[in-house]
Amino acid sequence: MIDALLAKASDYVPEDKLEIITTAYDFAESAHNGQMRLSGEPFIIHPLQTALLLADLKLDANTLAAALLHDVVEDNEDIEVADVEKKFGPEVARLVDGVTKLTNAELVTPGSATTPQAGHAQAETIRKMLMAMAVDIRVVLIKLADRLHNMQTIQHLPPEKRNEKAQETLDIYAPLAHRLGIWEIKWQLEDLAFQQLNPESYKSISTMLNTKRTEREDYVWKVQGILQGELETAGIRAEVTGRPKHIYSIHKKTLKYAEMTKSMDDIYDLFALRVLVDDLAGCYAALGVVHNKWRPLPGQFDDYIANPKDNLYQSIHTTVLCEDGNSVEVQIRTHDMHNVSEYGVAAHWLYKEGRAKDAQFDQKMTWLRQLLEWQRDVAEAEEFVESFKTDIFQNQVFVYTPAGDLKELPAGSTPLDFAFRIHSDLIFRCIGAKVNGKLVPLTYKLQNGDTVQVLTSNTVRSPSLDWLNQEAGYIRTASARARVRQWFKRQERSANIQRGRDMYNKQIKRLNATMSDSEAAEMVGIAKVEDFFAALGDGSVTVNQVVQKLSNKEAENIVEIKPAAALPSILPSSAIEVLGVGDLLTSIARCCNPINGDEIAGYITRSRGVTVHRRNCPNILNETEKERLVTVAWGKTQTLYPVRIQVRAWDRVGLLRDVTAAVSDEGVNIAECVSEEYADMSIITLTAHIRGIDQLSTLFFRLEGVKGVIGVTRAHS
Repeated sequence: MIDALLAKASDYVPEDKLEIITTAYDFAESAHNGQMRLSGEPFIIHPLQTALLLADLKLDANTLAAALLHDVVEDNEDIEVADVEKKFGPEVARLVDGVTKLTNAELVTPGSATTPQAGHAQAETIRKMLMAMAVDIRVVLIKLADRLHNMQTIQHLPPEKRNEKAQETLDIYAPLAHRLGIWEIKWQLEDLAFQQLNPESYKSISTMLNTKRTEREDYVWKVQGILQGELETAGIRAEVTGRPKHIYSIHKKTLKYAEMTKSMDDIYDLFALRVLVDDLAGCYAALGVVHNKWRPLPGQFDDYIANPKDNLYQSIHTTVLCEDGNSVEVQIRTHDMHNVSEYGVAAHWLYKEGRAKDAQFDQKMTWLRQLLEWQRDVAEAEEFVESFKTDIFQNQVFVYTPAGDLKELPAGSTPLDFAFRIHSDLIFRCIGAKVNGKLVPLTYKLQNGDTVQVLTSNTVRSPSLDWLNQEAGYIRTASARARVRQWFKRQERSANIQRGRDMYNKQIKRLNATMSDSEAAEMVGIAKVEDFFAALGDGSVTVNQVVQKLSNKEAENIVEIKPAAALPSILPSSAIEVLGVGDLLTSIARCCNPINGDEIAGYITRSRGVTVHRRNCPNILNETEKERLVTVAWGKTQTLYPVRIQVRAWDRVGLLRDVTAAVSDEGVNIAECVSEEYADMSIITLTAHIRGIDQLSTLFFRLEGVKGVIGVTRAHS
């Protein structure tokens, strides 16, 4: 069985290095003797297939040996890493140890951890993967090949395990392969996972492709032949091929087209023409031929040769209006660039026999080092897992520095994210930004092609805690947010306590919430009030977290209404509709207009059932007939409630328009609005329909961002 692997490896591995592959196979075969896979095959088939996949990527002999040995320590109590090192050397042992640690801490799909312990385990697994990549990226390449073969044989697992592994593959492993530029593994992982998770859609697309295959192949041959002829006439030696798109990528395209009310019949770019030339000059010469033959579509040109992607990818992309009016994407690159485009970091000579490290490669992997810098500072496991996906696996936006260098950031990034990507400390000297030569706010969302200039001061400036509030929109990436949070944590505790107390009084008390400081601390799992304020002050806990806890306190859908001699210290609250018993009428008190998240109390009226008040409503506090006070709770519907909001601002032309626009942008309706002027000051009092206290908090942030606004508070009725 080893013959196929040796035949592949001998094409590029020096003959004197082949022996370690044979020895590793013999060792693994002996270690797995008698062990069987769920398919009924001998277990040795799995490490062998893993090594064959890596041989397709032309990885070195030590990596192939480690692939053959990657399960021997895990599956044999009498074999340790030290035994592997003694027989195969420290490099192979380090790779095997790295893969073993990743396997022992198997990934859980982000967001699926149901307990804090599972969440921490999940985050620790990703941390281990990051560390493994930093020490030796081949560890993750072996793990990717291991996962690919497991997905190729996934039908032998129980159904629930199949779905779990497929989702994990789509969420973590396929995006990771993409981030490392390994197209050959990425598309297979995506298609295999998609087939398992959505078999009907997979079959539908596959059937469609087969039905129109002849028509599509005839068209590809036609335009391919035309372009090949044009290149030969121009004296350019080139290889032109048609590259079909894979099923999962077509599925994503159909979803996009569905939003545009287009059908599959409208999708012509199910393939791309690929032009491979001998050298760099040939790329641009071929581009001239393509544009001379067919009209390029505006906005559909990208030069990743002049500006390579972070995953080493280089190519020219252009979409042209081709024969019969169909749009066709053309990709132009050299043979070496094509090798990297298919195999990513695995194709790089960093690990080829007898060669040294390359500074350019290290530079291209700066995103990995940045992750390692900030991941130690992220305290919450769930936050870390989600931010890992956000910063590394989400859609990207490509922007330029003033010097013309291309930078890749997650979509939705801001100038502060850009500053952090340039240098982790630049964010603390940023005082503004220009995009395409024009001043923009720090909350501006960067667009593809933007040229971004960070305006700086000569000294380090204190960041704003508002930067940590995701609702405010200053920072998109978790890595930049973690760096800012780290800055606050390094400040003196007394300063953090005072900062946190000021923020609490400003942001929470203005909502007229009735909970005590100790109750607020308990909501986020902190015993002491001073520790709570310190956590607010250093960014470990955000105002949004407190508001969400206040809004989402659990309550029964049906709450018993019982007499109470005095108001209880803590009243249950959760969603929106106030519920009683049977047909007992309940209504919202007009004097205080409580909303979801407010601590509430019920008052039994003589003729209108139970009226619900905020717990700190003067009418409740001054009530003499305490036996009429009852315990009530919020239910779980989508009712909207009127809230009076007071906005204080410096008077100017357009103020009222901007205030009402901010309310509208939050998706909130205004029932009433009154504006009063006092000298240079304007006080706008409006009644808005709010679903709960969390939305009210978000709306306050929006209103505070309006030019000239001094303060926003919840007005007493």
